Amino acid sequence: MTTQTPSPLPEPDQDQRRGTLRGAVDGIRSAHLTTSQKLMIFVLSMSLFGLSNILLEIIPDITIGPIDLSISNMMFIPVAMAGLLSPFWAALGAPLGEIVFTDLLMGDFSGLAEVEGYVQMFLAIYIGGSLVRNPRSRAQVGVSAVCIILIDKVLSAVVDMAKVWIGVEDAEYVTGLPQSIIAVETVGLVTDVVISGILFGAIPAMWLVPALYGKIEPLMGLRPRVPGEPIPGDAPRGPLFVGAVVLLSIASFGFAFLEAFDLSAGAWEPDFLDRFGNGFLWVSVAAIVVVMAVSVLLFRRSGTPAHTGAPGPTGTEN
Repeated sequence: MTTQTPSPLPEPDQDQRRGTLRGAVDGIRSAHLTTSQKLMIFVLSMSLFGLSNILLEIIPDITIGPIDLSISNMMFIPVAMAGLLSPFWAALGAPLGEIVFTDLLMGDFSGLAEVEGYVQMFLAIYIGGSLVRNPRSRAQVGVSAVCIILIDKVLSAVVDMAKVWIGVEDAEYVTGLPQSIIAVETVGLVTDVVISGILFGAIPAMWLVPALYGKIEPLMGLRPRVPGEPIPGDAPRGPLFVGAVVLLSIASFGFAFLEAFDLSAGAWEPDFLDRFGNGFLWVSVAAIVVVMAVSVLLFRRSGTPAHTGAPGPTGTEN
């Protein structure tokens, strides 16, 4: 037996927070996104969001007077992609999936007027997805889903009321009460927030995002997000970004008015569903499978960028 005091053991937690270990796990996975990883996040978000919109084509809408009770989007999908991977690349791909796999292949493509919806959804997912600083926080995930649908639908409501105010489109209001347009838009916004933002957004996302945390990122060669560290592809904070958001919103309004003035170039509406029925939806599903297969092959050929070293504490990029 000895009376000597044993030397204290090293503290691994402190060692892991020093030097190059800050940005990597096992010296391999990094929070830094490479081109192949950005492409994979973009395609995954585009395909999943497009597939969800194809499923929504089967679900009938319920209309009560001027109020439309329908599922506009399955918002938990972009919330999961933005919260776990990258808000920017998830926001860039999700609205494009709706345009390509739903509007274009289903024969409801409005040409340049589609840019309005794309820009609005991009801004909504980019800003709302950046609110998830900790994927394990159910509160942050739920707030993110509600904020995404709020931003998207508020911008859409402003466009609709601007069309009526300018006079390029007829208002949907209660007969004999022109002032009810504000009430109609408000009720529509509330129903979208409840149905798409909460029932099909916050509730499933609050379970899905924490459940997938730490499981989906390693498949793409990424390190699971650590609370407090910079997020790859999150929305910057500052007056310059606010100005860019305002300019993009105004630009989306301009594309919306193109459709109101019948100046929407590139519109394509062949009515495939009316001629072939809901079975034609499988064409879009097949297209999604092909796109996913090709992207996975390209991702595997490019190789997971694991052995290039870890970036510094601020080594993130969009």
